[in-house]
Amino acid sequence: MKHKFSDDATMDEIMHKSPAAIRVVLQNGMLCVGCPIASFHTVSDAAREHDLNEEQLSCDLQAAIESSDSD
Repeated sequence: MKHKFSDDATMDEIMHKSPAAIRVVLQNGMLCVGCPIASFHTVSDAAREHDLNEEQLSCDLQAAIESSDSD
């Protein structure tokens, strides 16, 4: 799977670069939007904190990014 975000990208960076990722964040019950910790948490950190599968979260974020790129 080709990532458009690096493993060390923060949730804040991902949401700013691709607002479509916000939908994935909210659908997973994460409150990263506007959270001051989002500028420090990577996808791995966020998945761990919210007890989510990291690989699935990454795939979902990637799919959202790719779908917004094709628009």
